[in-house]
Amino acid sequence: MSLTALETRLQYRFNRPALLRQALTHRSHSGTHNERLEFLGDSVLNCVVATLLFQRFAALDEGDMSRIRANLVRQQTLYELAQTANLAEYLQLGEGELKSGGMQRPSILADALEAVVGAIYLDGGFSAAETAIGKLYQPILADIDPLTLGKDAKTLLQERLQGNQLALPQYTVVATLGAAHNQHFEVECVIPALEIRVQGAGASRRAAEQDAAQKALDRMTSVAPSVGTARRAHPKPKSRRVGGGAAAAVPVTVRTRVPRA
Repeated sequence: MSLTALETRLQYRFNRPALLRQALTHRSHSGTHNERLEFLGDSVLNCVVATLLFQRFAALDEGDMSRIRANLVRQQTLYELAQTANLAEYLQLGEGELKSGGMQRPSILADALEAVVGAIYLDGGFSAAETAIGKLYQPILADIDPLTLGKDAKTLLQERLQGNQLALPQYTVVATLGAAHNQHFEVECVIPALEIRVQGAGASRRAAEQDAAQKALDRMTSVAPSVGTARRAHPKPKSRRVGGGAAAAVPVTVRTRVPRA
């Protein structure tokens, strides 16, 4: 199969096409597979994405950049990028993987994309890999919100409520269903100040709480759209000055001397 169309999507032309073919070859297909290229591509990808964030978001601290980078190089993001490039059309898989749907498996596609990055690095050097990764991520970087990306629903809900000086949500398990090895939890999330009461479900209590928090966030958008940015704190009352001097730390009490009898 010709790889010309894939090279066009990647916006990179290989000097050694054999590297790209290896990057697209799963270990189930042959002994010359993509796992070493995947290892290399993972390191290059992390470095380039970190550089892109450093250059694009000058106000972000180390913690925020780490959070966003983790989101941008996680399996789901790589899987979506691989789908955009139609990488599945070019994968070389063994018969067993083909029959089990491996061509669309997120882990296989994400690993293949990392391997492609490793192949570009070996073929054209770090600069070529940096350019190719920048083009892949450009649509994502153009739309991300650095304040929310990578934060889970419970964290976002807590921050929005705290930013508006509202009490934190209350989570209560309302039902636990199924056998011990296969339980299903239902959790209620209540925000009294906004009269919001929603329920979430999941295979664990944490997952159910996250589901409920996301539903609460969605409900907030419709019933209280203004609760999205932190309100200003109430201004402190001005201190009274005595005789034009320094501000008094406490109210001034005037004592009246009572004359002796």
